Amino acid sequence: MSEHVQELRRPSRLAPGARVAVVAASGPVPEERVQAGLDVLRGWDLDPVVAPHVLGRHGELDYLSGTDADRAADLQRAWCDPSVDAVLYARGGYGAQRMVDLLDWGAMRAAGPKVLVGFSDATTLHQAFATRLGLVTLYGPAAAGIDFIKNARGQEHLRTTLFAPEQARTIASTGATLVPGRARGVTLGGCLALLATDVGTPHARDGARGGLLLLEDVGERPYRVDRMLTQLLRSGWLDGVTGIALGSWEECGPYGAVRTVLVDRLAGLGVPVVEEFGFGHCEGALTVPFGVRAELDADACTLTLDQPALR
Repeated sequence: MSEHVQELRRPSRLAPGARVAVVAASGPVPEERVQAGLDVLRGWDLDPVVAPHVLGRHGELDYLSGTDADRAADLQRAWCDPSVDAVLYARGGYGAQRMVDLLDWGAMRAAGPKVLVGFSDATTLHQAFATRLGLVTLYGPAAAGIDFIKNARGQEHLRTTLFAPEQARTIASTGATLVPGRARGVTLGGCLALLATDVGTPHARDGARGGLLLLEDVGERPYRVDRMLTQLLRSGWLDGVTGIALGSWEECGPYGAVRTVLVDRLAGLGVPVVEEFGFGHCEGALTVPFGVRAELDADACTLTLDQPALR
């Protein structure tokens, strides 16, 4: 039986002039998108620095921004640099699972708390940062993501979360209640495919017991969403979850079909479930923290943090 999901240590919020590192620990990014993302960050009076392999390629494995060792070194160097206050994912893609075991968690723990922002493939790192560093992390848009650099809503919500997190404590759903009720717990989650694939690996959480699960995905057909949820159910990973807040399911087929699968697989847990909270792979994606105690009110369709995501 897994232990209850525990509240995690909150890093400090950012202040004007803070240095942030942009790292591609998964896939590569076109230079023009990196530059556009840097312009957004500079417009917030941040001082962004770019890790060496953000624009790299790993030979024939061109879906990676560099070798596993190079990507791990980029992330670790940025995290352990005392002048860096936050590490921002440049993009998702694939590759975090290949490099997460190469990180020196002792050195990263000694570097002290700071902010990690990323989504999608970064789910692997969100889990590892929770289990190895005990830190709150932010599941938010990638700094060079096409949706982020072109969408004011996603930019503004991330900016608010980073600089004035007390103003971003409540997120309202634009969808409907799938299972009614009210639940409390510590937030965790991310991309469904990564959570399912991570089950049983060294740095992953061993379950969602006592937690509020935030779940989304992209480009997965309904039967594959079914398969991954079934994996989480059969493995016992969802045992004891207190409630589920759903994000976006872009390119997963007709949303009605996806909703049918979500209800079929999740309603039997007997906990509140609410759809369309606007985080994940969607236009203007919002930023949600993992590791903060919160309340899911399925009647009001709101997710409210007990305290700001950052100190």
